[in-house]
Amino acid sequence: MQGVWEEEPLPYRDSLLQYTSHQFKFTCDSFYVVLQTRAKANYYADSCFKNGTWMEYAKGTYVVNHDTLYLFGTFTKANYKQKLHDCYRIGQYLPTFLIKNKSAGKIELQSLQQHLPVTLKLKEEIVCNPLPL
Repeated sequence: MQGVWEEEPLPYRDSLLQYTSHQFKFTCDSFYVVLQTRAKANYYADSCFKNGTWMEYAKGTYVVNHDTLYLFGTFTKANYKQKLHDCYRIGQYLPTFLIKNKSAGKIELQSLQQHLPVTLKLKEEIVCNPLPL
Protein backbone atom coordinates (compact mmCIF):
# COMPACT_ATOMS: atom_id res chain seq x y z
CA MET A 1 0.00 0.00 0.00
CA GLN A 2 2.88 2.38 0.64
CA GLY A 3 3.07 5.06 -2.01
CA VAL A 4 1.27 7.98 -3.60
CA TRP A 5 -1.95 6.91 -5.31
CA GLU A 6 -4.24 8.98 -7.52
CA GLU A 7 -7.82 8.08 -8.40
CA GLU A 8 -8.64 7.42 -12.02
CA PRO A 9 -11.79 9.35 -13.00
CA LEU A 10 -15.09 7.50 -13.37
CA PRO A 11 -16.36 7.60 -16.96
CA TYR A 12 -19.80 8.81 -15.77
CA ARG A 13 -18.60 11.35 -13.17
CA ASP A 14 -19.98 14.33 -15.15
CA SER A 15 -23.51 12.91 -14.78
CA LEU A 16 -23.29 12.86 -10.95
CA LEU A 17 -24.58 15.77 -8.86
CA GLN A 18 -21.46 15.56 -6.71
CA TYR A 19 -18.23 13.65 -7.20
CA THR A 20 -15.15 13.43 -4.97
CA SER A 21 -11.79 12.20 -6.27
CA HIS A 22 -9.04 10.94 -3.95
CA GLN A 23 -5.28 11.27 -3.86
CA PHE A 24 -3.75 9.11 -1.12
CA LYS A 25 -0.28 8.97 0.33
CA PHE A 26 0.34 5.83 2.41
CA THR A 27 3.49 5.66 4.54
CA CYS A 28 4.50 2.86 6.94
CA ASP A 29 1.55 3.42 9.26
CA SER A 30 -0.09 6.71 8.22
CA PHE A 31 -2.16 8.07 5.38
CA TYR A 32 -2.72 11.54 3.98
CA VAL A 33 -5.56 12.21 1.56
CA VAL A 34 -6.58 15.11 -0.64
CA LEU A 35 -10.27 15.05 -1.55
CA GLN A 36 -11.29 17.16 -4.54
CA THR A 37 -15.04 17.63 -4.84
CA ARG A 38 -17.02 18.89 -7.80
CA ALA A 39 -20.69 19.66 -7.20
CA LYS A 40 -23.57 20.93 -9.32
CA ALA A 41 -25.82 21.74 -6.35
CA ASN A 42 -24.87 24.09 -3.54
CA TYR A 43 -25.30 22.64 -0.04
CA TYR A 44 -22.95 25.12 1.64
CA ALA A 45 -22.76 28.85 2.25
CA ASP A 46 -22.00 30.73 -0.95
CA SER A 47 -18.55 31.69 0.33
CA CYS A 48 -17.71 27.97 0.69
CA PHE A 49 -19.19 26.69 -2.57
CA LYS A 50 -16.40 28.18 -4.73
CA ASN A 51 -18.20 27.61 -8.04
CA GLY A 52 -18.70 23.94 -7.18
CA THR A 53 -15.05 22.87 -6.78
CA TRP A 54 -13.22 22.57 -3.47
CA MET A 55 -10.53 20.61 -1.68
CA GLU A 56 -10.57 18.83 1.67
CA TYR A 57 -7.72 17.14 3.51
CA ALA A 58 -7.44 14.38 6.10
CA LYS A 59 -4.73 12.35 7.79
CA GLY A 60 -4.54 9.42 10.16
CA THR A 61 -3.61 5.76 10.39
CA TYR A 62 -4.76 2.81 8.34
CA VAL A 63 -5.16 -0.95 8.66
CA VAL A 64 -5.58 -3.57 5.94
CA ASN A 65 -7.40 -6.63 7.28
CA HIS A 66 -8.06 -9.41 4.75
CA ASP A 67 -9.94 -7.64 1.94
CA THR A 68 -10.78 -4.41 3.77
CA LEU A 69 -8.96 -1.07 4.10
CA TYR A 70 -9.86 0.86 7.27
CA LEU A 71 -8.89 4.54 7.55
CA PHE A 72 -8.93 6.19 10.99
CA GLY A 73 -8.31 9.90 10.64
CA THR A 74 -9.45 13.48 11.02
CA PHE A 75 -10.15 16.28 8.57
CA THR A 76 -7.35 18.84 8.50
CA LYS A 77 -6.31 22.08 6.88
CA ALA A 78 -4.20 21.96 3.70
CA ASN A 79 -1.02 21.82 5.82
CA TYR A 80 -2.41 18.74 7.66
CA LYS A 81 -2.73 20.66 10.93
CA GLN A 82 -5.86 20.24 13.04
CA LYS A 83 -9.05 21.77 11.63
CA LEU A 84 -11.58 22.86 14.26
CA HIS A 85 -13.92 24.92 12.07
CA ASP A 86 -14.23 26.04 8.48
CA CYS A 87 -16.20 25.18 5.41
CA TYR A 88 -17.09 21.57 4.65
CA ARG A 89 -16.48 18.62 6.94
CA ILE A 90 -14.68 18.68 10.29
CA GLY A 91 -14.02 15.97 12.84
CA GLN A 92 -13.39 12.32 12.11
CA TYR A 93 -12.63 10.84 8.69
CA LEU A 94 -13.48 7.12 8.93
CA PRO A 95 -14.10 5.57 5.50
CA THR A 96 -13.93 1.85 4.87
CA PHE A 97 -13.11 0.32 1.48
CA LEU A 98 -13.31 -3.24 0.19
CA ILE A 99 -10.21 -4.13 -1.81
CA LYS A 100 -11.75 -5.60 -4.96
CA ASN A 101 -8.54 -6.09 -6.93
CA LYS A 102 -4.87 -5.30 -6.45
CA SER A 103 -2.23 -5.53 -9.15
CA ALA A 104 1.11 -3.88 -9.80
CA GLY A 105 0.47 -0.15 -9.81
CA LYS A 106 -3.31 -0.36 -9.45
CA ILE A 107 -5.82 -0.91 -6.66
CA GLU A 108 -9.57 -1.19 -7.15
CA LEU A 109 -11.57 -0.24 -4.06
CA GLN A 110 -15.29 -0.21 -3.30
CA SER A 111 -16.37 2.50 -0.86
CA LEU A 112 -18.81 1.15 1.72
CA GLN A 113 -20.17 4.64 2.45
CA GLN A 114 -20.70 5.96 -1.09
CA HIS A 115 -20.98 2.69 -3.03
CA LEU A 116 -18.84 4.12 -5.82
CA PRO A 117 -15.79 2.32 -7.18
CA VAL A 118 -12.43 3.96 -6.51
CA THR A 119 -9.61 2.90 -8.82
CA LEU A 120 -6.22 4.12 -7.65
CA LYS A 121 -3.13 4.28 -9.84
CA LEU A 122 0.35 4.32 -8.27
CA LYS A 123 2.15 7.61 -8.94
CA GLU A 124 5.14 7.18 -6.64
CA GLU A 125 6.44 4.26 -4.56
CA ILE A 126 7.35 4.74 -0.92
CA VAL A 127 9.62 2.19 0.74
CA CYS A 128 8.72 1.53 4.35
CA ASN A 129 11.75 1.27 6.65
CA PRO A 130 10.36 0.76 10.18
CA LEU A 131 12.62 2.17 12.88
CA PRO A 132 13.02 0.59 16.33
CA LEU A 133 11.33 2.36 19.21
